[in-house]
Amino acid sequence: MPKSLTGKVTRSEVAKAAGTSVAVVSYVINNGPRPVAEATRQRVLEAIKATGYRPNAAARALASGNTKTFGLVVPNISNPFVASMAHVLLQESMNHGHVMLLGDAGDDRKRELELIQGLLNRQVDGLFYNSVDRHPYIDLIKASGTPLVMLERVEPQPGVNMLRVNERQAAWQVTAHLLSHGYQQAGIISGPVDMLNAQDRIQGWRDAMHDRGLPIDESLMFPASYTPQGGYEAAQTMIARGCVPRALFTSNEGQAIGALRAFSEHHIRVPQDVALVCFNGTNHSSFHVPTLTTVRQPLREMARSAIQMLKEGQSEAQLKEFPHYLEIGESCGCQPQSQS
Repeated sequence: MPKSLTGKVTRSEVAKAAGTSVAVVSYVINNGPRPVAEATRQRVLEAIKATGYRPNAAARALASGNTKTFGLVVPNISNPFVASMAHVLLQESMNHGHVMLLGDAGDDRKRELELIQGLLNRQVDGLFYNSVDRHPYIDLIKASGTPLVMLERVEPQPGVNMLRVNERQAAWQVTAHLLSHGYQQAGIISGPVDMLNAQDRIQGWRDAMHDRGLPIDESLMFPASYTPQGGYEAAQTMIARGCVPRALFTSNEGQAIGALRAFSEHHIRVPQDVALVCFNGTNHSSFHVPTLTTVRQPLREMARSAIQMLKEGQSEAQLKEFPHYLEIGESCGCQPQSQS
């Protein structure tokens, strides 16, 4: 059988082998739009197998306007919370017959832009996006007409769907739980102060202190990156300055892990010497020593809603807020729960 100039089997060759038209071959491959008699359909399938024909997925996507792919751009997949969110989004995407293309920016704004441009060029059916900093490339995505769901807090604007928990309220709750043990002093390892989510968490910490009539000591706020290294360096700074607070709120699980390491190196015990709570815990939180008291987000529910937002396309922008929940561990000073 003669091959095409590219060396690939064409639909014309499949049609010739099956004794039918190219249109009928297309109907079989695409399962429509017109019905094909079962006997003819079987002949076409046998011809596809005999010739080794492989449908061009890109061409089919171009014709249908649906690539069956979603894109996900995240700051750094090494962040346990980001990885957990990516995992559930991938699973939910597959449940809807879509492949997820992951773009890990590695905390690099330039790389983030390149990833977004690459995903848009591949004509993904929708994009999930968590930016490296507080300047996401929203206008670029909107201009492409690609449905967008932001996985972080941004200023509301037309055409931008957003998922979020009330981070200020969640930070208040976990800090208030910490203070309920009777501590009269609480510090915070915050995120970078120019980030909106860091501002929300700082304000929640302030609210909890204010509600209990406790003074807010600005010297006990230590901005750091949302990484174990950031938490480690912040804890080392407070140790070097001799201002280790009796109670401490860390703004994510990674920072908590880093702080625990720094405290351990200086024989500072948690929770005996420093009671600690954190934000955005994952399944790993219950396997640390001590186990972490943390705010968690309902990732599975959020992923399902995110997929639904993208499938609804460019309709009016939606904002969905989800309830957080408090997971009690040992790091705050609570007694360990018995394991069954």
